[in-house]
Formats: sequence, structure tokens, C-alpha cells
Amino acid sequence: MHKPTIAPYGSWKSPITAQRLAAGTRPLAAPQIDGEQVYWLEGQAGEGGRVAAVRAEPNGCGVVVTPAPFNVRSRVHEYGGGALLVAGGTLYFSNFSDNLVYCQHGDAAPQALTANPQQRHADFVLDPRRQRLIAVREDHSRPGEEARNSLVAIALPGEGGEGGAQSGPSGPSGASGPSRPSELAAGFDFYAAPRLSPDGRQLAWLCWRHPHMPWEASELWLAEVAESGELVQPRRIAGGADESLCQPLWSPRGELFVVSDRTGWWNLYRVVGETLHAVCTMQAEFGRPQWVFGQAMFGFTGSDEIVAIAIEQGLSRLLRVDLASGRAQAIETPFTDLDDLRAGPGWVVALAGSPLLPQQVVRIDAASGMSHVLRRSIDALPDAAEVSVPERLSYPSQGGRLAHAFFYPPLNRDFEALAGSLPPLMVISHGGPTSMSTCTLRLSIQYWTQRGFAVLDVNYGGSSGFGRAYMTLLKGQWGVVDVDDCVAGACHVAAQGRVDAERMAIRGGSAGGFTTLCALAFHRVFKAGASYYGVSDLKGLDADTHKFESRYTAWLVAAEPDRERLYAERSPALHADLISCPVIFFQGLDDKVVLPAQSELMVAALKARGIPVAYLAFEGEGHGFRRKETIARTLEAEAWFYARVFGFELADAVEPVEVHSALG
Repeated sequence: MHKPTIAPYGSWKSPITAQRLAAGTRPLAAPQIDGEQVYWLEGQAGEGGRVAAVRAEPNGCGVVVTPAPFNVRSRVHEYGGGALLVAGGTLYFSNFSDNLVYCQHGDAAPQALTANPQQRHADFVLDPRRQRLIAVREDHSRPGEEARNSLVAIALPGEGGEGGAQSGPSGPSGASGPSRPSELAAGFDFYAAPRLSPDGRQLAWLCWRHPHMPWEASELWLAEVAESGELVQPRRIAGGADESLCQPLWSPRGELFVVSDRTGWWNLYRVVGETLHAVCTMQAEFGRPQWVFGQAMFGFTGSDEIVAIAIEQGLSRLLRVDLASGRAQAIETPFTDLDDLRAGPGWVVALAGSPLLPQQVVRIDAASGMSHVLRRSIDALPDAAEVSVPERLSYPSQGGRLAHAFFYPPLNRDFEALAGSLPPLMVISHGGPTSMSTCTLRLSIQYWTQRGFAVLDVNYGGSSGFGRAYMTLLKGQWGVVDVDDCVAGACHVAAQGRVDAERMAIRGGSAGGFTTLCALAFHRVFKAGASYYGVSDLKGLDADTHKFESRYTAWLVAAEPDRERLYAERSPALHADLISCPVIFFQGLDDKVVLPAQSELMVAALKARGIPVAYLAFEGEGHGFRRKETIARTLEAEAWFYARVFGFELADAVEPVEVHSALG
């Protein structure tokens, strides 16, 4: 009989090493269907984190299609998305290193379609009738001015051209080399989701203005497309203040559908004339905040049927919606987290996962729900008995509201804790802040639970997946509601006797880093913290950040005249004197969203006060780490840091971290 080893929490040995996690986890994104072929984007950790297009093969393998050094990523809005379109065997994509758009026919060498690296493009749609791509452009070619966004047309090489575009009349230039994109629509601060009708005669798109983010207020526009390619009679169909629209999509019959949150929930609507008619009304989300381009949560599996992802209380399920009756029927699958859905005739492909399944690209039969895995983000899965399965918690927070989280108990069948001891707790504050945590199997969480940590992954007020009212709890309250909910969650599980209240840490990245630093400055619940490229100075963030989020804090915190006062009250960099526990900071030096100065301000302030602090900065890393060496190093450094703070010995040999002032 197997007898577990008795050892302190935190010191348990696990086969999930930092190196295994970094090298064995591949980010997956943006599945696409081209006839019967399925493609997706996949991070190549062993190649510096470059993103490649991958095609599913009949033998069950995935073959990399875009050759090195091409990196299929867009920098529009800095967060990108919508970087790849596949049609008729030809790939159209944005290359991260030079911002140019390329086309690649089969295995031929990619050919540039644009020439100006100061102009970024994303969210492509093919207009075969006019031999062009339609895309969102973000133009940075005017130094000292804010980038200019618009919808543009990019000419494709003429028939027989080297680029191998689909057959048809020559593009506007009739040439095989790069051409200057022509502008189709401009005047709004932001554009997204250009979608061409099946007959090529109408174009729908989304747009919005400062200071709004697209999940606050956006508009749906529609125009006729002349034979010359120009847009005629552009008009607003829906949207405006307090309505968010996303995912416009044409049906096979040429009807336009869109998702709107006008009822407080992102639901499906059919566009009839210039009005929206509900397809089915549910207290569920059929959309997500548009942080990136190309998101899709529904598609047409037939002329009269939609298959859609519905998020209810943070969990996803798949529905088949009959357009004639509006009835929605659940499609039984083993998945609790679904995203990035694309539809074929009678089937869909999506990213999917569950507490026992990592994120994977799956093909799902719409009638039976039977699924076939095309690619897993993790090759070597831990044994199911070794996986800490989360418990979904709802618990009271400030003001009588309920907050939500996933609680993962420590679990390692080879170890048992010392009698009477309780595990340390790691609280995770997700980024966004308008994002959400899911319960898909992630080795980055199991890494901690297998070592003897409990983990609380918080969906604080402001998170998506719970309706607009829950998301807008953060309006004017960033640094308050999110922090309160993380603190309340930690206190809740501590009061239940499930964790050691004297050994609780909080960690987060980007906006989650801001939440982490606020929690450490304004509360005395946590004994350690880890900030990954976190915001510390709100005024500095406004001065340095990119166009997409440049007005976001007006909604999150305040507009004038209260801005200066609230910025001063909530910026952790101005209250570093209140932090009394050790903190470790991780920062990419090429980060254009949260600049390194945001971390360095905090590090300098804590050093000056003699608070134990560590700072690890990485050349070549941006907003979110992609290189396997960086991922492994940050995990080990964070584990080493907690071991020193909480007083246990790590089972693994880890390179020490330079800490300013003594630890322990």
C-alpha cells in the first residue's frame, strides 16, 4: 500500500517542474475553418515564443504552416488578435516583427501585401469579388500624434501573381508586390469586426469613440459596397451610450446577426431593417469583452441553426439555437470553458477545457456533442487523481454583494501535511480588469497545489461572465471593489479553517498587479505578494499607455474633477510606505502596455524603506511572458521567494533571487 511522505505544506515535491510547465505548455488561439481543413495559432515556446499557424492533419498531428521567423501576431490595440485569415488554402496574416501583412499560398514563401511598418492591421476579411482584404488599420506614421484607426482595403496580387491569391479579377493595383491600402471608413477612434455579406454587397462593422471601451459603449454600422469597392450609405444600426455590441456575423442566407447587452446580458439578435430582434433571451453571456480582435462565440451550422457558447456564472456550455423558434437546446460535452468558436456544416471547432482537461482545439459534432481533439495545450497530462479540482465559491464581500472564485485545495498523493497544520494560500487577481478566471486545467495552478499551496482564483466585481451589472461594479471603483473581493475571499476560506491565515499571499499581472499592490498597501491580510508587470501609478499609466486604454481609467477610477484626488488615494506607488510585507516584481523590458517604470517605482520605494523586495526584469519580453526560459525562471523565483517568507524548504533546487533587505 502506498504510504505518503509526511512533510510541511509548500515543501512537497512534484513532477510538474517549472521547466516542464514552460516547455510543455503551448498557447492555443484563433481556430479557423477552411473547407474541411482546420487551422489555429500556436505559441512556440522553444522558438522565443513566436506564434505560428498550424494545420490539422488526417493522421492527428498538427503541422506548422508559417515558417520561422514569421510571427503571426498583430499589435493593433497592443493586445492584437485577428492576426490570421485562411481562405481557399491561402493564409493572410500580420507579422509581429515588421507589422506588415503577408499572404502565403500553401507552402510557398510568404509575400508582403503592405509596405509601411508604421501601419498595423488586424481582423481580416476576404473580398474575393474585388480581390482584396478588408481590415482594421492602426496608423502610427504621424510622430507625436495619437494613432489613427480606420477600415481599409488591401489589394491582393492579380491572378497568376506570385502571392497565389484566389482566382478572380485583378486587384486595384494589378500587381504582385505591396500596394498602399485604400481607406474605406474613418472618423471614429476605434474600429473592429468588418464583416462582408455572402454576396459581397454589404459590409457591417463595429466602432466606438473615446473615452469608451467597446464593452461599455459601441455601435454597429452597415453600408452598401459599390462595384468599385467604395462604401455607400453608411449608417448606424444600433448601439450608443450604455450598449455594447460584438461579433456581427452574416448567416448563409445573408441575414446579419449581432450580440448586444441591451438587456444587461450579451444575447443574440437578428438585424431586421435597422432594428434588432432578439433570437433567444437568457441570463447568460454570448459575448466577451473585446480585448482582442476576432473573437467568436457563435456560428452557423446550417441556414436555420446557430451553435453558440453561453457563459453562466463563470462556466460555459454549448447550445444549439433553432432560428425559427428561438429555442435553445444544450449540447452535452465534457467542457466547462469554451471560446473562439467557428462553425462548419453540422459541426464546430473551438477552444475548450475543463477542470480535468487543459485548453485544446476540438471539433464537436453539433447533433451528438461528440468531440475530437485536434491539439492539446499540454502533451503530458497529470494523472486525474493528481489534479486539484476547483470548488466554485460565492462569498460575501463589502456592501453585502456576492463575489465569486474558484478554490483549489492542495493535493499531492505522495505527500501528507504535518498534523494540525494548514496550507499557505495564494490568491490570484486576474488581469483586465474586465476579464474572467475559468476553471480549465492549468499547470500554472497545479504547480502550486502539488507543492502544498491552496489557490483562490478570484472573479471579483468587474469580471465578465456574470452579466453587465456585475461587470459595472468596478465603474469608479478600481482598486476598491476588486481589492475588497480578493481580501474577502482570503478571509472567507481562512475563517472556514481551510488555509493558514498567517501565510497568505496575493499575486496578479497587469491590472491584476494593480489589485495585488493595492491589497498589500491598504490591507493587512497578506504576508507576501507578487506583481507581474503591474500598474502602480495611475497618473503615470495615463501618460505612458497606448491609445486603446488611454481613457480607460476615466471609467475605472474617475474623470475630472475627481481624478487627481482619487489617483493620489489609490496609486500604490504613492502609498508604498504602507506596505510592510515582502514583495517580488517581474517585468518585461519591452512592455508597451505597462511600462517598466511602473514596477521600478515600487521597487525603489520599498528598497528605500528596507522592505524585502526582489525585481526580475527580462529583455525581449513584453506584456505577458512568452519565452520558456522566462516562464520557468519566474515560477521558480516566486516559489523560492514564498519559501523564504513562509519558512519552508523547497523540494527542488532553485537558483536564489537577489532580495534587497533580509528575508526571514
